[in-house]
Amino acid sequence: MARQPDRKAAVTIVDVARRAGVSTATAGRALGAYGAVSGPARERVLAAAAELGYRPNAVARSMITRRTFSIGVIVADIENPFFGRVLRGISDAARGEGFEVVLVNTDEDVDAERTALKVLLDKRVDGVIVAPASASDADHLLAAQQSGCHLAIIDRRVRGLAADTVVVDNRSATRDAVQRLLAAGHRRIALVTGGGSAASRPQGRPRVISTGVERIDGYRRALRAAGISPVDTYLRATAFTEQLATQLTSDLLALRPPPTALFTSDLVTATGALRAVQAAGLTIPTDLSFVAFDDAGWTAVVTPPLTVVAQPAYDMGATAARLLIERVRGHRDEPATHVLPTTFVDRESIGPPPGQP
Repeated sequence: MARQPDRKAAVTIVDVARRAGVSTATAGRALGAYGAVSGPARERVLAAAAELGYRPNAVARSMITRRTFSIGVIVADIENPFFGRVLRGISDAARGEGFEVVLVNTDEDVDAERTALKVLLDKRVDGVIVAPASASDADHLLAAQQSGCHLAIIDRRVRGLAADTVVVDNRSATRDAVQRLLAAGHRRIALVTGGGSAASRPQGRPRVISTGVERIDGYRRALRAAGISPVDTYLRATAFTEQLATQLTSDLLALRPPPTALFTSDLVTATGALRAVQAAGLTIPTDLSFVAFDDAGWTAVVTPPLTVVAQPAYDMGATAARLLIERVRGHRDEPATHVLPTTFVDRESIGPPPGQP
């Protein structure tokens, strides 16, 4: 019988401690990033671990520290470019702190969010970052928090939940964008969104998301301040999918008189709206001015480049990850809401209303 090749014995924490000239307990604290270890001792332990090729036993480490060094992330729509950049910020910040990320997508469904949270808690993640599918249906988040799970909320707000929250000022950003369209001479300004209506979704369940509510409010405030009434003539708040955004935009463009400017609440909605504009044979900005909330690489390379309200998506993700990890490590200050700034990026998709110089 052929002889099996000898396998090199796995390097243990005892080997690392012996090489570094410290106790096993000190080596464990240095490698696990818990407890008190002097700077020189930590450096010797890490150098010894690297030299010996030590690989930590994650199960043993979690039993000692009561941590898995992992965080869960529940996002509403992974196909939305905004959440892609948020996730990159979360992942980079988490890994920089020695944590890995477990991702679950919910497709903006509260029941899926409940299931996702249970799965992550069963995996014993140290905390969860959530982009909640509802501003009010959050009993599962409250229950998780009361059971000891650390939570951070991103992009949206949840009523009655005391957790670190990272958002932008949606009202002010939307009001500013609409005011810029008004300044360009537009009076018939449409808003297409899918997150702020209590109307039933295609699945038959109402959905109210704080970002949608706030952007609708900013839109209405800008129109009222300009003396435009009624303010909801060109508002469409049930664009839950790209396909619905296309349909609703087509309906808007068929109105008489039609809108002369269009504001979309996110890039998924913007993509659907642009399809309708193209199908109608309209040219931006000659026939219709166009502004989108959020930014991505493609918005700058289409013809014409789109004017957008850019969110600091990467920084939002990184901030949420750092806040959550601070909680995991014992930070006990009162939860706070962190409002990051948006940027209005003026490109080439705003012009005067048709028929005006």
